[in-house]
Amino acid sequence: MKFNNPVIPGFYPDPSICRVEDDYYLVTSSFEYFPGVPIFHSKDLVNWRQIGHCLTTERQPPLTGAWSSGGIFAPTIRYHDGWFYMVTTNLNGVGNFYVRDQDPACPWSDPYPVAQDGIDPSLLFDDDGRVYFQSSRSGDQGDGIYQCEIEIATGRQLTDSRLIWKGTGGAYPEAPHLYKINGLYYLMIAEGGTEFGHMATIARSKEPYGPFEPYPYNPILSHRSLRSAIHATGHADLVQTRDGGWWAVCLGIRPPSYPMRHHLGRETFLAPVTWTDDGWPIIGGWRPYRNRDGRASASGSPLAD
Repeated sequence: MKFNNPVIPGFYPDPSICRVEDDYYLVTSSFEYFPGVPIFHSKDLVNWRQIGHCLTTERQPPLTGAWSSGGIFAPTIRYHDGWFYMVTTNLNGVGNFYVRDQDPACPWSDPYPVAQDGIDPSLLFDDDGRVYFQSSRSGDQGDGIYQCEIEIATGRQLTDSRLIWKGTGGAYPEAPHLYKINGLYYLMIAEGGTEFGHMATIARSKEPYGPFEPYPYNPILSHRSLRSAIHATGHADLVQTRDGGWWAVCLGIRPPSYPMRHHLGRETFLAPVTWTDDGWPIIGGWRPYRNRDGRASASGSPLAD
């Protein structure tokens, strides 16, 4: 498939994606702007059309007093049992909450608050009916990704919040997405901050609460220290196509020249995902290998410039 990055140019950061049959839906952060959380539709992952916003009433995203880059943070979109769910954080209001609707182009529901705090929330609908809620937060177990179970009909928290992964040691472990793939739970996060050290890392477990085993060649996506026209890649989300292939969307920036400044903001990029023989996803052209001393390293540019 031929395409040019970014697939959604301009100020569209923190992309999240889901597929329903042959249709793909994508949301991005909107911060202090109203209406909130633009939603896009595509048939091919390359050509996107905005079909509306998820937050269109003052009751959904009260933004009074929202500062620049405050307000609505890092949404996640998921589809389950005939319903679309968009979960996000309002830094100037309720905190973490979700809205839902059966038609993503129509007005979405009133917000369902979730008690677990933090930012960058996400959802996993498991095969047994349990719904797991993740967010990046500070807690009594330290900074990292915390998880609880919620009642999806009300947003009520059913279990205590538990730390499930601190990441690989990069700053600001955030943007968690938990997937169940071939019976294993994969937890992908962002680390390094939304700056030039940004990256995506991943771990997996047989159980939704871990312990999570990190991929030995992390990160699975980063443009740090590369001579590239694209930088700060991270905050990724995975989607499987109907024919069984896998792709990722992520944010990135395009600084025109030195000094590394950019005026288009964080944009939405697309990259193919391949799987290693031992069951790990690799985003784009990232090629893991081991150095002579046995340490993990990698080469290549994850995204085409």
